[in-house]
Amino acid sequence: MWLLLFSGMILLSPHRDIFEIGPLSALAALQILEPKLDFVGTTRGKVVWIVLKLVFCYLVIGFTGSLSSSYYWLLLLPVISAGTSFGVLGTQIFVVLSCGAYLSFLGFLDRDRWLVEPPEEMELALRVIFLAVAGNLTNTLAEALRRQFAKTKIVAGQLAEANRNLQEAEEAVRRSDRLAALGQLAAGLAHELRNPLGTIRASAEMLNRSVASENEVAREVAGFIAEEVDRTNSLVTRFLDFVRPLELRRAPADLAQVLDRSVTMVEREAAAREVTVYKNYSPDIPPFPLDAELMERVFYNLLVNAAQATAPGGAVTIKARPVADNAEVSVIDRGQGIEPKLLDSIFNPFFTTKPDGVGLGLAICSKIVDQHGGKIVVESEPAKGSVFRVYLPMKEDASSSKPNA
Repeated sequence: MWLLLFSGMILLSPHRDIFEIGPLSALAALQILEPKLDFVGTTRGKVVWIVLKLVFCYLVIGFTGSLSSSYYWLLLLPVISAGTSFGVLGTQIFVVLSCGAYLSFLGFLDRDRWLVEPPEEMELALRVIFLAVAGNLTNTLAEALRRQFAKTKIVAGQLAEANRNLQEAEEAVRRSDRLAALGQLAAGLAHELRNPLGTIRASAEMLNRSVASENEVAREVAGFIAEEVDRTNSLVTRFLDFVRPLELRRAPADLAQVLDRSVTMVEREAAAREVTVYKNYSPDIPPFPLDAELMERVFYNLLVNAAQATAPGGAVTIKARPVADNAEVSVIDRGQGIEPKLLDSIFNPFFTTKPDGVGLGLAICSKIVDQHGGKIVVESEPAKGSVFRVYLPMKEDASSSKPNA
């Protein structure tokens, strides 16, 4: 469209000399290139571009009759560009510059040959006023568009947040469906497994007592049977703990004391791996209702995982601080981290990356935190470590809502 307009001006020009066609061609190039260059998107770039337009407009008008030039309206290009790019002050500055550039041709008049009569003065005044009106009107419309865009951006952000909340709700529903199915499976599975497990355990003990003392192989095999039965029974118990509905026993508790007990329980295992546990608690967290025993289990599990992921000689940090109406507890390690593709699965039951793991630890932690109305999230980068953050509402009536993090 700009090519068509400027080509028409060049073809219809009465002079068609280089002093007219050159600046017109430069103006056409400026208008066409303006939306295509990243530099023009910056404030400095916009100023430079508008000044260039003003210079070439001045040259066109100067070479085609100055004050009487038919191209005086080209000054609308820098004025309108300023109105759409800047606020009121920036628009007024370029309006004054454009009007001043046009009126500066009065200084080049030969007063002995030319006189500016009142009708010509009126015409010049109308042209200057026209430029000022066009610039301010453009700025008003641009400001309205910018405000509307800001509102649209806010609405888009709200829709994106609503979409994220909807996805989280859908994931929670899917997880609840899986838990319900697992619960139904567990009720029958536990009963069917524990009876034969008890029989096998008793048979192993009888075998151990009945074989001769010199038959070490038989006694060792009987011991293996008993150990594996105990391990299987422990797995069944943990599975039942996961699917069984939790009954929280909330009571006002000092979070720092809960964390200290968890750290004490894990320090022996951490010391065996030559891992140091550092504590960093904010004193601004008041006592608030929670099930201290269950939350100790959560923090112990997270600390054990962090210690196991940390190389010998490394450190694990546990931090606590208030965030809005929630208490945030972060367990930080500098281990191998978690692959991004696995982050969405680590809280699912029976998902584990450990050769001897069961995959119920983090699932149980997530369930306990959910029951408190909180949320557990993880940030991890391969080869750099992981951060598990637990958010717990400090107000009892907020237990039904989860914090956004």
